[in-house]
Amino acid sequence: MTTEPPTTAAMLAIGDEILSGRTKDKNIGHLAELLTVAGIDLKEVRIVGDEPAFIADSLNTLRRGYDFVFTSGGIGPTHDDVTADAVAAAFGVEAVEHPEAVALLERYYAGRDLPFTEARRRMTRTPKGASLIANAVSVAPGFRMDNVFVMAGVPRIFQAMMEEVLPLLPAGRAVESLSLDCRFGEGEIGDPLRAIAKTHPGVAIGSYPRFDGERHSTELVLRSRDRAALEAAGAEVAGMLAAMEAARSG
Repeated sequence: MTTEPPTTAAMLAIGDEILSGRTKDKNIGHLAELLTVAGIDLKEVRIVGDEPAFIADSLNTLRRGYDFVFTSGGIGPTHDDVTADAVAAAFGVEAVEHPEAVALLERYYAGRDLPFTEARRRMTRTPKGASLIANAVSVAPGFRMDNVFVMAGVPRIFQAMMEEVLPLLPAGRAVESLSLDCRFGEGEIGDPLRAIAKTHPGVAIGSYPRFDGERHSTELVLRSRDRAALEAAGAEVAGMLAAMEAARSG
């Protein structure tokens, strides 16, 4: 029996403020959680500064290597919001004012008796041929270009835009997980765990060390899209731990 390979994705987080530590990114974790539930594998995350050439180069690498790319940051009204131009350069097209975005923002600012300044008009610029991503928080839209979804960096707006994007993505088979507490340190379980991982190639086994101030322990997390394979690997790991506990007690 053959199965379709899982849909893959990457994220490009954009902003000097992230790299300087001034802003603590909250969008990577949110995207990872959403895609895991949707059955899409987030395989890579990159963070780049507000430099159009770096953004374009990174975007071209990612969009050619994965099914989807999600970006955050750099689509606001200020001079350092350069994402639209960088995405346009990556696709070899012009960045132009999107007529739907212009109409949206004209109505928005007129309704608040605020001027539609040149700075605010910058938020209507997208690569030529892009479609818009609605913004239920502050109206200024994100956009989609082929397999690339370009969204704001402000977490609340990024999350709202992702709500618009999710229905456009293919529904994959979600990854299931199983957690086991282990009273041994990684150095003690490394060899037997490696052997189990080899016999269950369809199951990813992660080990996460802990130290409570007195002793080392490990949390083991098994992940797979195949429930039967997950349970089989889990039973083998549980048996290994039980045998190690018995040997220690004896």
